[in-house]
Amino acid sequence: MALDKAAVAHIAALARIRLKEEELEPLAAELRAAIAPGRRVIGLDVGTKTIGLALSDTRLVIASPLDTIRRRRFRDDVAVLFALIDGHEVGGLVIGLPLSLAGTDSPRTQSVRQFARNLLAMRDMPVAFWDERLSTAAVTREMIAHDMTRKRRAEIVDRVAAAYILQGFLDAMGNS
Repeated sequence: MALDKAAVAHIAALARIRLKEEELEPLAAELRAAIAPGRRVIGLDVGTKTIGLALSDTRLVIASPLDTIRRRRFRDDVAVLFALIDGHEVGGLVIGLPLSLAGTDSPRTQSVRQFARNLLAMRDMPVAFWDERLSTAAVTREMIAHDMTRKRRAEIVDRVAAAYILQGFLDAMGNS
């Protein structure tokens, strides 16, 4: 029995227990194969208080910051997310995975994986995890270097971090 492309990406995303460097390129190729031409990808930086969102272009080359969802209840968060997915013709998700500096799972990693499982239980779509270690720190350093105020940094850091994560994935996907 042959599986369709979306099922393969879905299974691959859920089956990943550890994210190792040698798994990144095949994961990017699996998601690319599962996304219909002309569809976009949304990147998520899932935090305890907010979810940063970024959106790719239809050629899957450039990531742009999109929005920040202030977290309330899971059902409310997902309703906002699904509205954005439908409005932007999204074909897949890239979710930042907060691995420890040693590359192992942490309590936050398990929380993000559970968020993904709950999300997929509500709507089946291709999902890939991407290593997000130090993404917020890198983005914050750049914003400080560009003399942004603390207030402005706080407003945009989550969505810019999501764009940073998504761009890393798109770059790997373009090279695979």
